[in-house]
Amino acid sequence: MDRIALIGIIVEDMDSVEALNECLHEYGSYIIGRMGVPYREKSVNIISVAIDASQDVINALSGKIGRLSGITVKTIYAKTK
Repeated sequence: MDRIALIGIIVEDMDSVEALNECLHEYGSYIIGRMGVPYREKSVNIISVAIDASQDVINALSGKIGRLSGITVKTIYAKTK
């Protein structure tokens, strides 16, 4: 069963952006939309990714992103089916 989730990503190491974009591209068919906000004063980027996929797919994507250097990721799930 598919779930709707929001993946919150904080990027502190700009050297990891290319690898992050590759991960997101790999799972692009599941992504509903994404929004990125550069916070230049603090030298970080804040990205939110809305996704509709199985829990296994969402966990796999979050795990891959979380293993990237200088990136923090958290996932929240909608209560709806």
